[in-house]
Amino acid sequence: MFTQNDLSQLSERGISEAKATAQLDCFRTGFPALNIVSASALGKGIMKPSKAEEESYLSDWDAYLQGDHTILKFVPASGAASRMFKDLFEFLETGKETPFIEKFFDGIEHFAFFPELVHQAGVDTERTKVVDVLLNGMHYGQLPKGLLLFHSYPDGSRTPALEHMVEGALYAQNAKKEVNLHFTVSHEHLALFEQHIGAHARTYENKYGVRYNISFSEQKPSTDTLAADKNGEPFRTKEGKLLFRPGGHGALIENLGEQEADIVFIKNIDNVVPDRLKDPTVRYKRLLAGILVNKQAKAFRYLRELDLGMANLKEIKAFLNDELSVELPKYDSESMRAVLNRPIRVCGMVKNEGEPGGGPFLVQEADGRIQNQILESSQIADKKLMAKATHFNPVDLVCGIRDYKGQRFDLPKYVDPKTGFISQKSKDGKELQALELPGLWNGAMANWNTIFVEVPIETFNPVKTVNDLLREQHQ
Repeated sequence: MFTQNDLSQLSERGISEAKATAQLDCFRTGFPALNIVSASALGKGIMKPSKAEEESYLSDWDAYLQGDHTILKFVPASGAASRMFKDLFEFLETGKETPFIEKFFDGIEHFAFFPELVHQAGVDTERTKVVDVLLNGMHYGQLPKGLLLFHSYPDGSRTPALEHMVEGALYAQNAKKEVNLHFTVSHEHLALFEQHIGAHARTYENKYGVRYNISFSEQKPSTDTLAADKNGEPFRTKEGKLLFRPGGHGALIENLGEQEADIVFIKNIDNVVPDRLKDPTVRYKRLLAGILVNKQAKAFRYLRELDLGMANLKEIKAFLNDELSVELPKYDSESMRAVLNRPIRVCGMVKNEGEPGGGPFLVQEADGRIQNQILESSQIADKKLMAKATHFNPVDLVCGIRDYKGQRFDLPKYVDPKTGFISQKSKDGKELQALELPGLWNGAMANWNTIFVEVPIETFNPVKTVNDLLREQHQ
């Protein structure tokens, strides 16, 4: 199947022949449908603490921060912003003024990048020239979202990367007033991120009275996936070489697993708001973290009691059912130990007030256990189930990645490889099949303990198109 030249290409990326063969097998066999029991809902997989419970969990987080723990804010930031400007690229190509273009120019003075745009393009400039300066002169069509100016302030505009630095100071600083941030970036943008954050770190340290420890990593070539032709055979370029594609954000589970941290916050790079609207974000991030350390402490206690042969199995069963939303085929000590001793995550869930899509579901696994999972719409064969989803996933996670003995979990072991998916692409005019790895918060965390918590819509303010920056939440 693979030539000697193919094997050399695989070796350069750190991909074994066996791994490459397994990837090709996926194209031929596809991925099995998930056994979805139901959509998760309030009282059935999703919790909504009372005000008194919220205050108790917030106190748990404050107490945890006073201990000797490592807290990390992990921000996937490698994605290019090109999709944000899809309509502007089309306008540059066709010159056709659509309602999107009219809205863009009607509100242009309200964009945080407007002063720099005027500086480079001048005033009263022809519209296509303005767009060309933004996309090409300022490189907004090629830069990652994390480095674009999102929000205006009296003392200067901020990028999402800087907004995440501020957030870290507000809810993730430890007792030593340290804030640990980790950005996953593409190789081509690493130097730009380092330069940008380095230029502002001292300012924010002085403003918030903290010290930042900021690190970066890149998606590993070994997580790339082979492309295949329509028959499931290796796709080859015009030069006869294998074609590799990034495996999606699920590849970042390896980056996450290498972090020396006890608790990790994860949120998308573009889900940030100006300071005047940060209070709900900060409160509910602290709440999710408080719930996590509370439930994790219970799981750790039960594991130690199991070690000593002193565990109350009835009490553990109630904890699994009522607090972790896990049901097991049998509740013997070994089965319960195996479930307790897993990474844990608490995920914010927002009420679904728009079109139904992916989100929180209860799924029965191959071994018979039923547990919470975050699913994408592509993983749900019965679209009627999607319509029953009351909540959706805004990518708002707090994770515990150490076990009860303080050892780091080997996170790739908790990936469900059967939850990847195949998409149709093209290269050089030829159709190809692309393999996406199980998503970071989907299949890559499929075998974690997962707690869903309802959070308000105010905590979810993504920027998918440039005109989203004109919304009140970003002004």
